[in-house]
Amino acid sequence: MRIALIVPGGVDRSGTHRVTPCLLWLVERLARRHDLQVFALFQEAAASRYSLLGATVHTVGRRWAKINAVKAVRAEHRAKPFDVIHAWGTPAGVAAAILGKMLSRPVLWHLAGGELVSLPTIRYGGRLTARGRLWSWIALRGAARITAASPSIVREAAAFGFRAERLILGVDLERWSVKEPRRRAPRAPVRLLQVASINRVKDQGTLLQAMVHLQEACVDYHLYIVGEDTLDGEMERRAKSLSVIDRVTFRGFVPHGQLHDMMAQADLLVVSSLHEGGEVVTLEAAVCGVPVVGTRVGHVEALAPDAAVAVPVGDALALAEAIATVLEDEDRRLQLAREAQRRATAHDAEATAGRVEEIYEEMIRS
Repeated sequence: MRIALIVPGGVDRSGTHRVTPCLLWLVERLARRHDLQVFALFQEAAASRYSLLGATVHTVGRRWAKINAVKAVRAEHRAKPFDVIHAWGTPAGVAAAILGKMLSRPVLWHLAGGELVSLPTIRYGGRLTARGRLWSWIALRGAARITAASPSIVREAAAFGFRAERLILGVDLERWSVKEPRRRAPRAPVRLLQVASINRVKDQGTLLQAMVHLQEACVDYHLYIVGEDTLDGEMERRAKSLSVIDRVTFRGFVPHGQLHDMMAQADLLVVSSLHEGGEVVTLEAAVCGVPVVGTRVGHVEALAPDAAVAVPVGDALALAEAIATVLEDEDRRLQLAREAQRRATAHDAEATAGRVEEIYEEMIRS
């Protein structure tokens, strides 16, 4: 097949920075078996072309990105026709919807996160503005098939009258090796880990307040927060004001290739997000034998109650109590880890690519 994959970014030529690992895993596998042309809307300021993991990446330039993407895909289609068009996120979905109509080709649209939500208090979501709502409608109407990584996003699509299929974006077990869940040393400090950019959606404010409750409950812990800080040190200042700064380490951005060992050393992964489209970090933790306690979003919700513990969004006390409860029962912690690992390894990156290829073939046949 010849495939046009339109993405906002995440496919930097370095292969390590400004990338979306689960997207790269899919690109690599599709490129092994098909002619894959990737069109990146916002990866670089100017138009360029380079090879990445067997695919050809076309950056279209950030100014008028959707229009440029339409032009670039049309030009490639004239040279050699595409069989399918695959888009991630709303801007890419809009361009794909236009191209699907112009080129008479089926479109698969993947809902990557907040396309269909509106969270005004943190100014997040694709439906905050009239323009965003229009773009979402165009992308939904233009897609022959729609996928989403978590049940919550599938429900969001259904609320607008569109059927989405759950497509788990699985972990590359070739690069992210499986680790047997390990038993904690009884008197060692608990190693808590969060891997997420520091921003309003990830809600580190609630996470830090949960750490206060853990401290009051005399839980001996240390929290490591790994991710780019987009709030200019606000969360570090919050940690100081809450008197938990001595128990929290802000590691900043860590290249994905260096995260595996850090993840494997954790006792619990903690998710505090207000919304998630399907946080791959939960699956990566599961592959490493680390269970997750978090807010009822994305994969945490999907894995609970047998393979994760989920609590209400924004409830710091419930989050702290859930962490403490899991830590009090080591057999339960290991049981959660083993079941999460079983599910994550069954739906790895190979399974993801295989299902995507099946959807392509079904769209072409119909």
